[in-house]
Amino acid sequence: MKVVVVGAGYAGTFAANRVAKKVKGAEVTVVNARPEFVERIRLHQQVAGTATAATPLTAMLRPGIAVRVGTVEKIGDGTVVLDDGESLAFDHLILAVGSTVRALPGTVPVGTWEGARQARAELAALPAGSVVTVVGGGATGLETATEVAEARLDLRVRLVAPAVADCLSGGARQRALAALDRFRVEIVEDGVAEAAEGVVRLRSGRELDSDLTLWGIVAGVPDLAARSGLEVDADGRAVVDAYLRSVTDPRIFAVGDCAGVAGARFGCQTAAPQAQAAVDALARLAEGREPEPYDLRYVARCVSLGRKDAVAQFTHPDDSLKDSHLKGFTAVAFKRMVLTGTKYITRKAVSAG
Repeated sequence: MKVVVVGAGYAGTFAANRVAKKVKGAEVTVVNARPEFVERIRLHQQVAGTATAATPLTAMLRPGIAVRVGTVEKIGDGTVVLDDGESLAFDHLILAVGSTVRALPGTVPVGTWEGARQARAELAALPAGSVVTVVGGGATGLETATEVAEARLDLRVRLVAPAVADCLSGGARQRALAALDRFRVEIVEDGVAEAAEGVVRLRSGRELDSDLTLWGIVAGVPDLAARSGLEVDADGRAVVDAYLRSVTDPRIFAVGDCAGVAGARFGCQTAAPQAQAAVDALARLAEGREPEPYDLRYVARCVSLGRKDAVAQFTHPDDSLKDSHLKGFTAVAFKRMVLTGTKYITRKAVSAG
């Protein structure tokens, strides 16, 4: 059985390793735009220069898994067409292309590997007293603002968003706001209409000086599923059945941010459980057994608040917020723990499948 995995983030890397582990005799090929596995939950560290977010795929994948570095133009009819014209045949395919960033011109997107690398270089070149504006009040914006502010005490850091830390509630939200205050991050509750060299223009008409503007909003998915003729939802995610198979082509599984699962939000906490469920369904089908449906369940929302602090907002299984939260974690430790709901998902766990 030939299995092609498109994308090598959390979902794709986990899925490839699990296929090699669970599906007897499978020939697994991973197609990814770069030769590295990128930990998106560490991109704010990449930006601030406090850590690196990339590990060679060869160190992440089980022996025997082939890697093809390239971009996929189209999938369908049992074939993957690459941007160089080469084709790969498959019996089953796992689509794991994740989500993307639609940044305003004049800003640097910190939610992508390329953007994080660019932001790191530009941040390192800023002289003392420069102003860094982070756009986005969700987890990506909070993590970027606090990480940069702690790493570069000589800079002025500003966070701009219509609402800040509204992904949290109660004590968890207050802790996040307190961290911003502790790092002297200026909060501007407004939307950004335009960014140009040296200035950010807000929807209210106000203009702010900015030597570097970082876009901390992750939204949208790559259009590969739609471009390939698969049925997609209003957000462009591949519509799937109860077993995470495309309703257009049951040979194709979609997992992670690009899968149209009702109630699922973007995040690595979704990626690994969906990858596990899809591969387990594939393994059962290969054995002639009935697959088990995927059950979406959340545990918490986790936000890193600099190198020595973080907060976790507990949720109900449907992702609605509970009143309780945990605090005082070192960086991303707790975030890693809840990615699968019950266990740590470190690089080792991803590579084990």
